[in-house]
Amino acid sequence: MPNRVSEEVIEEVRKSNDIADVVGEYVQLKKQGRNYFGLCPFHGEKSPSFSVTQEKQIFHCFGCGKGGNVLTFIMEIEDFSFYEALKFLADRSGIELPENTIQNQNTISTENQNVLTAYEWVTKLYHHLLRYTKDGQEGYQYFKERGINDETIGAFQLGFAPNAKNFTSEFLEKKGYHQQILVKAGLISLNEDNNISDRFRGRVTIPIRNHLGKTIGFGARTITGQEPKYLNSPESELFQKGKILYNFDLAKKHIRRQNEVVLFEGYMDVISAFQAGVKNSVATMGTSLTEFQAKLLRRYVDTVIICYDADNAGVEATYKAAELLRTTGCQVKIANLRENMDPDSFIREYGDEPFKEEVIKSSKTFMSFYMQYTKKDYNLRNEGDRIHYIEDILKQLAMIESPVEREYYLKELSNEYSISMDTLTQELQDHRQKMGIHKDKREKNRYTNRVSNLQSSARLLPAFQNAERQLLAHMLQNISIADKVQEELGASFNVDTHKVVATHLYAFYEEGHEADVSRFIEALSDSALKQLVTELAMMPVSEDISDREINDYIRVIHAEQSSMKDIHSLKEQQKLAEQQNDPIKAAQIAMQIIELQKQLKNIN
Repeated sequence: MPNRVSEEVIEEVRKSNDIADVVGEYVQLKKQGRNYFGLCPFHGEKSPSFSVTQEKQIFHCFGCGKGGNVLTFIMEIEDFSFYEALKFLADRSGIELPENTIQNQNTISTENQNVLTAYEWVTKLYHHLLRYTKDGQEGYQYFKERGINDETIGAFQLGFAPNAKNFTSEFLEKKGYHQQILVKAGLISLNEDNNISDRFRGRVTIPIRNHLGKTIGFGARTITGQEPKYLNSPESELFQKGKILYNFDLAKKHIRRQNEVVLFEGYMDVISAFQAGVKNSVATMGTSLTEFQAKLLRRYVDTVIICYDADNAGVEATYKAAELLRTTGCQVKIANLRENMDPDSFIREYGDEPFKEEVIKSSKTFMSFYMQYTKKDYNLRNEGDRIHYIEDILKQLAMIESPVEREYYLKELSNEYSISMDTLTQELQDHRQKMGIHKDKREKNRYTNRVSNLQSSARLLPAFQNAERQLLAHMLQNISIADKVQEELGASFNVDTHKVVATHLYAFYEEGHEADVSRFIEALSDSALKQLVTELAMMPVSEDISDREINDYIRVIHAEQSSMKDIHSLKEQQKLAEQQNDPIKAAQIAMQIIELQKQLKNIN
C-alpha cells in the first residue's frame, strides 16, 4: 500500500531548497536590506512588491497577498499538486523520495502525461537516428553543413525523422500508445482517406521544450524539397506558441547570471548563437512577440537585446517587439547586425567572436535604433518634415529616465540640425511636463514602498486588531511568547482567523517543533491561512520586546472583549424594554450603548 510522504522527508526537501535560490530561478530578485524584492510572478505589476525572506524561508507579495514557503511557491508557479512540487524540489536537490508514496495527485491529465512521454520517446528516437544510423546520415550532414557541431547537436537533441510513412506510429504503438493520442499530440497525421502517416517524415527535427526541459513539440525542416519547407507541431494544451520561448530551459541560468537576454526569431539563430557562446539566447515560435512572452522576460531580466533579421520585415518586427518590451519595463537594445543579414548567416560567414563583439556587445540603444527607424516616415530634405521628425524624437526622448542619455541624443539633434541645446532642452521639458513625468524621490525606495504602505494600513486598523496581529507575529518567532499568550489569553482573540492561527500554532509547538515559520506554513492545509501567516511573519517586529509590551497588547484585546460583552448585554436589555413597551427605558439603554461605543472607538 502506498503511504503519505513522512514529515521528516518533506522537511529534508524543504531545507535542501533555499527559497531565494528557487524563487530566483523564476523572478529577478534584488536584495534590499535583509529581504529580496522582485516583480510578482502571480499578478501584473511594474514596481516590485514581491518579497522573499531568506531568514524565514518564506515569500509574500504585498500587492496580491500570495505567500508561503518554497513548496507553496512551486505549487503556485507551476500549478503543481503538493506531491508534484515535492518531487520537483526533491529532484532539484538530489533527494530520492520513497517509492511507496502516494503519487495520484497530478495536476496534469493522464492524456497529457502520455503525450509528454510519447514526445520524450520520439525525441530520443530521432536523435539516435541522426547520430548513429545510416538512415539519419542526410540529416546529420545537413546540420554539419550549417556548421553545427556534435556537442550542440547533443545539447539540443537535434534529430531526423526517416522518410517512411508509418515508422514513428509503429514505434509508438509498440510502446502502447494509441493512434488517437498520437494524432492529437501532432506526432502523426490523419489524412483525408482516414489513413495515418508520420507528420515529420523526411525532415530534420528540433525538439521544442517547455521551461522544465520537457519536449512538447517539434520544429521540423525539409531536406528533400518537401512542402511546406518548415513544419511545426500543432498547437495544443501543452504547446502554445504565444507562451513558449524556445531554449528558455537551457538559457535560464545564463540569463540570470548576465541579467540580459538575447531574443531571436528562429530556432537555428538560437542554436548557432548558443554554439558561438551567446548562451542567454531564446526565440519566439515563428510568430510576433506576445505580451505573455514579454512579461515573462521582464520577470527575469532588466535588458533584452533584440537580434532579428536585418531586412525590412525584421526591422519592422524589431520595432514592434521593442515597443512591447518597453511597455513591460524592459530596457531594450538592438543588435548591430549588418543590413539584410540574419544572425545564423552572420555567424557562418564571419565567425563566433565577431558575432559576440560586433553584433551583440555593440548593440545600439533603442533610441539610436528609433532615430534611424523613424527617418523612413519623413522627407528630411523638406523643412516641415524635419521639424516633425525632431518633434517625434523629442517625444521619445522625454520618456527616457536617464538625464545623461537624454542629453547625449539632444546633442546629436543639435549638431545634426543646428538647433541650440537650450531650445531642445526646453521643448523636451515641456513634453515631460505634458506627460506628467516628474522627479519622484520615492522611486528610489520603490522596493520598500509597499512595506511602508502595509504598515500604514495596519495603523488604520482598530487597536485590538493591531494588538492581535503584533502578538501573533511575535508568537511565530518566539515559543516563550506563545506560551505566555496561551496561558493568559488562550485562543480568545476577537478576529476569527486569528483564533484559528493561534490554535494551530499552540498545537505546532506542543508537538515539539521549534519556531520555524516556513515549517509551520507547511503544517497548514488552508491556503488563506497560509497567506495570513505569511503576511504576519513579514511584519517588522522588535526582537527584544518587553513583558510590559506583551501585557499591553493582551490588555487591549481583553478590553475589546469586555466592552463587546457589555454592549451585547445592553442590546439584550434594550430589546426586552422594547418588548415590554417601555420606550423611555429603551432610549436610556440606547444612550448607554452609544457612550460605550464612543469609548471603544477612542480606545481603538
